[in-house]
Amino acid sequence: MNLIMKRLFVLCGLLLGACAEPVAQDAGFVPLYVSPPAESNGLRRAGEIRERGALIGGVEADYALFLPGGARATGQAVVVCPGGGYAGVAYMHEGVQVGQWLAEQGVAAVVLRYRMPNGHDAVPLADVHEAIRMVRTRAGEWGVDPGRVGVMGFSAGGHLAATAATHFDAGTRPDFAVLIYPVITMDERLTHRGSRDNLLGTAPDAALVARYSNERQVTPQTPRVFIALSDDDTVVDPRNSTLFYDALRAAGVPGELHIYPSGGHGWGWLPTFRYHDEVTRSLGRWLRGE
Repeated sequence: MNLIMKRLFVLCGLLLGACAEPVAQDAGFVPLYVSPPAESNGLRRAGEIRERGALIGGVEADYALFLPGGARATGQAVVVCPGGGYAGVAYMHEGVQVGQWLAEQGVAAVVLRYRMPNGHDAVPLADVHEAIRMVRTRAGEWGVDPGRVGVMGFSAGGHLAATAATHFDAGTRPDFAVLIYPVITMDERLTHRGSRDNLLGTAPDAALVARYSNERQVTPQTPRVFIALSDDDTVVDPRNSTLFYDALRAAGVPGELHIYPSGGHGWGWLPTFRYHDEVTRSLGRWLRGE
């Protein structure tokens, strides 16, 4: 990851989370892997940058767990993937605050600080798959139904969540997906260039572009999906979301799409977003199956 991308990530993305409550940078996060994963991203801890509510250039995957009170628990669980252009993770307003809200709704949440790809495209997806397997393995301990485990992501984390919803095996298929202003396609005409470059490199071959253009990977086996974004998003073209929704419809997969008239990009779970209450009400209803 180059210095320009780091600076762009900090200046253009993380400042949106400046109103979040301050927390210790690593409070509550524990390593995802017991043993080192099969593939490294080639990054070094000395290159990590820790800003308020963000981790840039993450070398190792870790997670924070949010469990609902016993009587409130619905049996659902969600692996939450914050965004950050595949350069870092804005884990407060697109992670911790989301996990807290999910737990209040009776849903267990695993906020995942996945590893940055650094050109190793399989690395972030491997982390999400590992997190889904972990939740199902520990379902009894955490009061979770292993058949009600979903994935949720924001921006580039939305691309990762959409990738998890379209690239899976029997043990890693999520049961539902929530995508908030997601990057979907790697097609250079509509993609978010920074996310594409950080995930695939600056000159990926056509097969790699197709593999990670998730609108091209939807099948009838893709789980149901909730999508929310703003129409005036100038960071990630809104057509990323509508392409995916169209693909869901073509495959006969249930989908729900919310396009708000304003808000831009990166609002996460900040209450300052004008339509925050509408998003949370709609998603809460959708999670309850209403």
